[in-house]
Amino acid sequence: MAISDFPRYPLLFGPSPVHPLTRLSEHLGGATIWAKREDVNSGLAYGGNKTRKLEYLVPDAIAQGADTLVSIGGYQSNHTRQVAAVAAKIGMKCVLVQENWVDWPDPLNDRVGNIMLSRIMGAEVRLDPAGFGIGFKSSWECALEDVRNAGGVPYAIPAGASDHRLGGLGFANWALEVEQQEKELGVFFDTIVVCSVTGSTQAGMIAGFAGQDRSRRVIGIDASAKIDETREQVARIARNTAALIELGRDVRDDEITVRPEWAGEFYGIPVESTLEAIRLTGRLEGVIIDPVYEGKSMAGLIDLVSSGEIPRDSTVLFAHLGGQPALNAYSALFRQ
Repeated sequence: MAISDFPRYPLLFGPSPVHPLTRLSEHLGGATIWAKREDVNSGLAYGGNKTRKLEYLVPDAIAQGADTLVSIGGYQSNHTRQVAAVAAKIGMKCVLVQENWVDWPDPLNDRVGNIMLSRIMGAEVRLDPAGFGIGFKSSWECALEDVRNAGGVPYAIPAGASDHRLGGLGFANWALEVEQQEKELGVFFDTIVVCSVTGSTQAGMIAGFAGQDRSRRVIGIDASAKIDETREQVARIARNTAALIELGRDVRDDEITVRPEWAGEFYGIPVESTLEAIRLTGRLEGVIIDPVYEGKSMAGLIDLVSSGEIPRDSTVLFAHLGGQPALNAYSALFRQ
């Protein structure tokens, strides 16, 4: 099946906008940098990259007769916030398991930002002390069983909507969207820089771009600090998605790049390069990025462009995946 053959429930305004980061490009003195803005792609609770993925999961949930979306993430999960928004949009209930994925001292970590928005939208939020991990969790399985026991029909959405049969389709379609925007703008993005944790955003891009005529690099910047798990999941989801959309060939190893240098030691803990990237992007472009994901992927982009590892004649597309509401839980970092 081609991507266009899969049912898709419209949740976005349309193609997410693309624009040049002119002052950042001039400041770094290397490649030309653009951004594609998943953070402004939808009217649902500030949007973000997971909303695009959920367009393909919603028809499946409806077809299965589900009445409750059940998902999992950290206290400040962007994904669970978007699941709550989508559940409200389509008139379903929502149960969210929110685990303590980040050992961060902010006393309001479980009350502000993403988790506050999920509560506002009517989701049942279950706090759980379990730490970070991208695999399937017993707390999530328990939530699914609780919905069944109460007479409901749950639809299981794993962390990041990633390790799901349809999880890569949203960003495989993103790749087609980029190709169309390039034709309209008269540019070609030879390098894509994207954050990777649960994997299906980068994996979908890899599968989608693999079917196009012109080759390009998709550089994943790990923010999980568990690089082996992230690489394995990106590779697996990319290959599964390629098979699902009938690419006609396997995804090659050289098409899968996930870089660990900017993750720091722990998921969700910003390092100095993260904070420098946040401040630089804000100061030069008025573009806000977060300390968990985009701060780390932008730090990678800045270093790769500055060092010339991404050549001066490249045109780079930074995938801005959203996540800014989490900044509220990191307020102590920005007192000055």
